[in-house]
Amino acid sequence: METNLRWVALTAVAPVAWGTNYYVTHEFLPADRPLFGAAVRALPSGLVLLALCRQRPRGAWWWRSAVLGLLNVSVFFVLVYAASQLLPTSVASTVMAVSPLAMMLIAWALVSERPGISHLAGAAIGLGGVCLMLLTGVGGVSVPGVLASAAAMLVSAFGHILAKRWSTSADVLASTAWQLTAGGLFLLPVAAVAEGPPPALDTPALLAFGYVALVATALAFTAWFTGLRHLPAGTVGLVGLLNPVTGVLLGTVVAGEELTVQQLCGLALVLAGVVLGRPIRASRHDSGPPPAVNRDLPCQGRSGEGGGRRLRS
Repeated sequence: METNLRWVALTAVAPVAWGTNYYVTHEFLPADRPLFGAAVRALPSGLVLLALCRQRPRGAWWWRSAVLGLLNVSVFFVLVYAASQLLPTSVASTVMAVSPLAMMLIAWALVSERPGISHLAGAAIGLGGVCLMLLTGVGGVSVPGVLASAAAMLVSAFGHILAKRWSTSADVLASTAWQLTAGGLFLLPVAAVAEGPPPALDTPALLAFGYVALVATALAFTAWFTGLRHLPAGTVGLVGLLNPVTGVLLGTVVAGEELTVQQLCGLALVLAGVVLGRPIRASRHDSGPPPAVNRDLPCQGRSGEGGGRRLRS
């Protein structure tokens, strides 16, 4: 159980970092260069991780990196930008809060992880909490914006579970580096053609890009994909609900916004949903007799799956 809590805590780094990314992007980065911003966010972070892992793709991982780079980086970043331009942040975040349920259903189909009652209940409670926190009298809603946000949610959910399915054959740091680099390389020429030369950046913008690339992308994606390797997809998806929670709390601390009773109730519901998603079955497995599991570990060789089991023991 203690080991599982450590994996949950590590995974939580990702949605917390992504929650701060909204504020940093809105306050310091150029709003009229979405493709440039996405490319600068993805490519440097991928290159930094490549320098750390010093591994290049082999065999099937060349095309797998391209597929994951398109889904989890290129297409996702562009759709999120479109949704943020067309929708209030509250509505876009609420649509994205359906992601835990989507991840559970896709994981059931792709990696045979059948969602438990507690995971489904946690997803429903967490979604209700996000609605309470964010939906406070929003006016007209753009249908294209909702479609873009829903597409971003589905693309990322599918891409994340696909990464989980393939991740046993590669190191997490390496596979994260490959897909971020691939996604950045896809975006760079498109940004050059569509938006022209890079804009002039002042010191705050450069520091903001450094934060977005290193913390909100390199660190966050590595933590997220590590969680997907060691935890059920339902648990990871519910931890992702900490993203809008971070946004609300950051607005309170930095912008001096007041938390209403409705938002506090929503916050409590989101946290309850995350707690419901804790991996109970995995903790019982860890507390059981280890000899039968440990005898099989040498047969795993040096594959990613075997490495994951050794870390959990």
